[in-house]
Amino acid sequence: MSTHIHPTAVIDSSTDLGSDVRVGPYAIIEEGCVIGDFSEIRAHAVICKGTLMGPKNQIGYGAIIGAEPQDYGYRGGPSRVEIGSGNKIREYVTIHRASKENGATSIGNDNFIMGGVHLGHDTQVGNGAILANNTLLSGYVEVGDRVFLGGATIVHQFVRIGCFAITRGGTRLGKDVPPYFMAVDTNQVSGVNRIGLRRAGFSHETRRAIQAAYDLIYNSSLNVTQALVELRSKFHAPEIAELIKFISESKRGICRDYGRSGAHAEEE
Repeated sequence: MSTHIHPTAVIDSSTDLGSDVRVGPYAIIEEGCVIGDFSEIRAHAVICKGTLMGPKNQIGYGAIIGAEPQDYGYRGGPSRVEIGSGNKIREYVTIHRASKENGATSIGNDNFIMGGVHLGHDTQVGNGAILANNTLLSGYVEVGDRVFLGGATIVHQFVRIGCFAITRGGTRLGKDVPPYFMAVDTNQVSGVNRIGLRRAGFSHETRRAIQAAYDLIYNSSLNVTQALVELRSKFHAPEIAELIKFISESKRGICRDYGRSGAHAEEE
């Protein structure tokens, strides 16, 4: 197999290009980068120094991967972006490298990151996630596996979004979204991601258990701590254990229920 580089592309001599890599017109790859086999860097994309990329990734037109973090605390130390395999990163996406020295902004495998998305420094994205156009993630955001973020979702720094969660387009998040739930509006959830769970192959029994857990957290008189105790005693499915663990570890608090005061859904 051979690598195909357009004559106008600029590639630092220290770059490690894999087999059958394609680099389009006017693309730039800076020093110390690794580009995995069968990847494509399209026209005018910029891969900044220290970016490490596995095989079969597509970087869209004008995307900028690995630029300096937008963080006043950044002191210029070495950091990087790490990208797994099989990702589609489309036009004009920006992904910033970590702010902490020797840290990494991390993207897993098989994600679809659509045009105009921004991933801030130290963001962690799992596997199989879909981030629709113009979604904006601040620094230190964590996105779990198989998450779907609707277009123009805006996420505050340090927010976590659990696996198989979904957001409606235009959602604004400053609190955590528990796994399997649907976020809407500002820091609210409106139910379980039923269609996503069904498409992902979750059994009917598991989906019913997740719905029951949602109702216990948001539609009972229990506060979060009491609801988690009840969940531990009633359910033993691994999905409920994941939900309990996620909520227990939340530092920003979880989103409240849409249409309700939500006072019982956040710890005082």
